[in-house]
Amino acid sequence: MSFLATGVGATVPGVDRTEWPTWREAWQAALYGPSGFYRRESPRDHFRTSVHASPLLAEAVCRLARRRGLASVLDLGAGGGELLTQLSGICGAELSLGGVDLAPRPSGIAASIAWSRVLPERIDGLVVANEWLDNVPCDVVELDRTGVPRVVHVETVTGAEGLGARCTDPWLPRWWPLAHPGDRAEVGSARDKAWNDLVRRLDGGLAVAIDYGHTRGTRPRFGSLASYRRGRLVDTVPDGSRDVTAHVAVDSLQGHRVRQRDALHVFGIDGNRPAVELARTDPTAYLAALGRASQAAELIAGGGLGDFWWVSSAPIVTA
Repeated sequence: MSFLATGVGATVPGVDRTEWPTWREAWQAALYGPSGFYRRESPRDHFRTSVHASPLLAEAVCRLARRRGLASVLDLGAGGGELLTQLSGICGAELSLGGVDLAPRPSGIAASIAWSRVLPERIDGLVVANEWLDNVPCDVVELDRTGVPRVVHVETVTGAEGLGARCTDPWLPRWWPLAHPGDRAEVGSARDKAWNDLVRRLDGGLAVAIDYGHTRGTRPRFGSLASYRRGRLVDTVPDGSRDVTAHVAVDSLQGHRVRQRDALHVFGIDGNRPAVELARTDPTAYLAALGRASQAAELIAGGGLGDFWWVSSAPIVTA
């Protein structure tokens, strides 16, 4: 296993590597630069999200829009347009649909689905950002041998690392204090800023970010940087050939949070199997219901997609 898989021992003690970019700089270029990963690649070719797992997520999004009386859905980080295509099939002309992504408009999506590279200044509908924040680049920090949190620099071809200047971002001691030499953190202030910018654009609308993440009691000691390529976990190197991601510190985001399994339960997606009697009276309906239950089970599974967080600008689950 490469040292980059864990972050332990990744840095070169006592060696100045500040001529290399910081992780945030390298990450930004690797994903969003002129030849960056997300300008060339389709996410579905590299990893599986809730959208790829089942159209039931789109069903929940449609029901959420209806419940809030919203007439449009904007998919932020829309990728190949899978969620929007599913919504078009489920909701028909009921919702105005649009996607925002740096990638070009996917071929084959309905002409009625709008596409843009930038967010509109004002949003009066539902914005869904599925696995968006985990790809917002942020500084990586490591506590050195003297107890000083230092910004980590990275060589973009090999992934070798070195420590740079002291991290002075107030986000770190507030949200992810480090205790022992070698402890690492991904500083979430850039993600907080991105989320706040999205929320400030709302004009009667609702924003929901869906992502894997952690809270103060579950922070990973050595951080959570990871890379995926063609469905496999690979060494974390910001060379543009692979995804670069890190879990989101969801408790630092302003808003309301709930686990995906609890959010989906509100919209009738609970994984309950159909009654066996249905197999005798209507075998076709039974098989369809069984398939739906299987898909729902994946979306709500503990230790998997069900542990994802939904962070929203207003409550979507009430007692």
